[in-house]
Order: sequence, then structure tokens, then C-alpha cells
Amino acid sequence: MKYVLLYESSPEARARAAEHFPAHRARWSTAHEAGDLLMIGPFADSAGGAMAVFTSREAAEAFAADDPFVIHGVVATWEIREWREALVPEGDQR
Repeated sequence: MKYVLLYESSPEARARAAEHFPAHRARWSTAHEAGDLLMIGPFADSAGGAMAVFTSREAAEAFAADDPFVIHGVVATWEIREWREALVPEGDQR
């Protein structure tokens, strides 16, 4: 089981994102190096928002709780959804 963190951008996202991006990037770099964060990135459409895939719900919750993008209003809302990864090696019990 994986855990997908979905972010919805706030109306002020464009104005605030550049200022808080270095701290946001440091946050996800740390989570990735710890093995908790598998992938992260923004959606390419004009609606904005982003998603990240974590190895545990606890890691996703902790990330969002202390993410500068959440704290400083770049993100309007967020949610975590359980995701069953389908493309896993045969016999893998993920």
C-alpha cells in the first residue's frame, strides 16, 4: 500500500510559491532521503495542485503538517488517499 498526498493550490499560490519553494524543496529532499517519499511533483494543467507518493500514512501526514507550502498558504487544501500500486514485481507483497 502506498499513500498519495494531494494538494490543491490556493488562489495566492503563484504569488507565494517562489518565496517558500526553497524550504519546501528541502522538506521533500529530506523525506526522500529518509525513504519515506517515493515521488513528488505538480500537475501540468493550469488548475495547479500537486501530488506526492509516500510509503506510509504517517509519513504523508507529517510531511503535510510541516510543509512550508501548507503553512504559508500556497496549498489551499490537502488530502491523503490509500493507493494500491498495481505494477509490482511478481511475488512482491507490497
